[in-house]
Parts: sequence; structure tokens; C-alpha cells
Amino acid sequence: MADTPQIEQLVERVERLLLRYDELQRTNALLTQHVDTLTLERDSLKSRLSAARARVDGLLDRLPKPEVTTEIRRASGSATEK
Repeated sequence: MADTPQIEQLVERVERLLLRYDELQRTNALLTQHVDTLTLERDSLKSRLSAARARVDGLLDRLPKPEVTTEIRRASGSATEK
């Protein structure tokens, strides 16, 4: 029976493939979990960045607005003085 060694080889290969499949499934589950964690972290950071931008914009709005004409006069006056 020359077929018996071939069948045994096939059985061994199938068993190795099944083990590899299980290993890949576990790896995939871990990677999926990692991606989910990173996605949550990214969303949190984006939210914090948006809040910080809003605070900075609020602070900028509270600053006194420079008078453009005064700035122009100063610039032209200092240029003519030289």
C-alpha cells in the first residue's frame, strides 16, 4: 500500500495548516483589538485638539484688535524718518 504514506503526509500537512490557521486567527484578533484601541486614542486626540483650537480661537478673539491706520502711519512715518 503505497498510498498510506501519501495519506499520512496529507494528514500531517492538513494538521499543520489547521494549526497555522488558528495562529493566524489569534494574531488577527490581536491586531483588530490594537487597531480599535488606536482608533479610540486617535479620536480622543482629535477631540482634544479641536477643544484646544476652540480655546485658542477664543483667546485670540479676546485680544484687542490693532488699528490698521495707526500701524500704517507708524510704518510710513518710520520709513520717512530714515
